[in-house]
Amino acid sequence: MTDRIHKSSAPSALRNQGPIGAQLDVLLPRNAKVLEIASGTGQHGACFTGLRPDIVWQYSDIDPNATASQKAYGSENPKQLIPPLFIDVMVDNWWQSTTDVSVIYCANMVHIAPWAAAKGLAQGAGELLPPSGQVILYGPFLLGPDSAQSNLDFAQNLKHRNPDWGVREMQDVKNLFSQHGLTLGRTISMPRDNFLLFFSKV
Repeated sequence: MTDRIHKSSAPSALRNQGPIGAQLDVLLPRNAKVLEIASGTGQHGACFTGLRPDIVWQYSDIDPNATASQKAYGSENPKQLIPPLFIDVMVDNWWQSTTDVSVIYCANMVHIAPWAAAKGLAQGAGELLPPSGQVILYGPFLLGPDSAQSNLDFAQNLKHRNPDWGVREMQDVKNLFSQHGLTLGRTISMPRDNFLLFFSKV
């Protein structure tokens, strides 16, 4: 009963978990062990493991309130949902916190964090993932002159809130991950001008 008190729900996760889940249901490798970076409330892991009983999902976060919620969701499906790790991707060697990961999933972190977080995520993914391992990013991205106006407006809003935040150029993200042996192989347009990016380790 105590765990249920801590289970949180974010409106954005409720809104996007269906469209994301429809893609991951098809595209996640069989029997994947997924490390989610910045798991938030834990709703995504709970939703996606419900769709795919073959996968295992490792939560992680730096926020104690978030990890309490993740533990609550995990208590409802302990065979698939692994209790959260404290992972800060801006800390050196963070990838040593876990092993045997085949997929890294990260939603809505790259733009609401310093660019150093994206750098740390890319470096850690390159170190942690095996050949053919995947990184899946979800969120808004800019496309140069073809950027959606909503994402340009959002980028300005984030900059006003924190100068280190901002909607990133997709090309910059692609270049960053390629430096660590991860190639962008699939880009999927999602509702509300968001994207799913699938990187594969070569």
